[in-house]
Amino acid sequence: MADQFDVIEAGGLSRRRRLTGVAVVVALLAVAVAGLLAGRDPGPAPGPDPGSLTTGHGTTRPAAPLTTTRAAPNLLQVTPRAKGGDEVLRVVFPDGTPAEVRYPSRLGLAALGSRPLQGVWVAGQYRRMSAPYGGEAEVSKGGRPLRSLTPNVDLYPRQPGSGSYGQVLLFAFGHWRLALYDRPDGLTFEQRMAAAGHIRGRVTKGGYLVLTATAPVRLAEPGETVQGDPVGPQLWFGGVTGDVVGLIPVPDCGRASQPPMMIDRRGRPARTVCRDGVQIAASGSPAFVERAVKEIRITLK
Repeated sequence: MADQFDVIEAGGLSRRRRLTGVAVVVALLAVAVAGLLAGRDPGPAPGPDPGSLTTGHGTTRPAAPLTTTRAAPNLLQVTPRAKGGDEVLRVVFPDGTPAEVRYPSRLGLAALGSRPLQGVWVAGQYRRMSAPYGGEAEVSKGGRPLRSLTPNVDLYPRQPGSGSYGQVLLFAFGHWRLALYDRPDGLTFEQRMAAAGHIRGRVTKGGYLVLTATAPVRLAEPGETVQGDPVGPQLWFGGVTGDVVGLIPVPDCGRASQPPMMIDRRGRPARTVCRDGVQIAASGSPAFVERAVKEIRITLK
């Protein structure tokens, strides 16, 4: 018995083949034309949408447009204002404190870009929150989270080579990704849920991230230390290698005698100074470090 899908009429088969061939040619021509048009106008590169922010409860609402700000993944580069031979940056620390930073233009702090850092107490357990240099990809390593704790907080496994750190809670606040690095012993499930649900973030008009928290979570305050290391709100300019500057509000400069652990472990020249209630920590080339600690001026508003 012939197969029920065999074509009986030879003429019908020939006609269908011709029609199929025409359709293939038309499709190829359409693809070629589309490619030419796309080559003329590539359009904007895809990226995170800075026009909304996510709160600790997973709600989304519009954020102020970043008019003079370029927000690369987990890096904020703000256009400075020229003043003589200096540049002036308006910054906002993670606790919401605004400030004006003035420095010699050759230091190039604006070009380095800034990231926030904030110490957190979760039910009496200290942990650190910072912005991974590679954003979400640095934490995920291309993998999936172990679980989602809230709409904007995912739990990722311990990263290879992370030393004394354990699993990672990754928070999404607008275009920012903040990682709360756990320890090998780990927070309990209830403590992780508390951190995920009680830490909130908003993005300022200039693109800076401001954090708040409610009990049983507490954000470290300016001047607070853990084993001598400053853990209050901070802004860090620069990357893993090269020149780096940390700005750390410290109400009592007499308590800012120890270099922050973030630059003390870099194995490069480093110096710190505290002026007008802000500790300035610099690491990198000797000339950059010398100029940074001597010539950066910060005015808290």
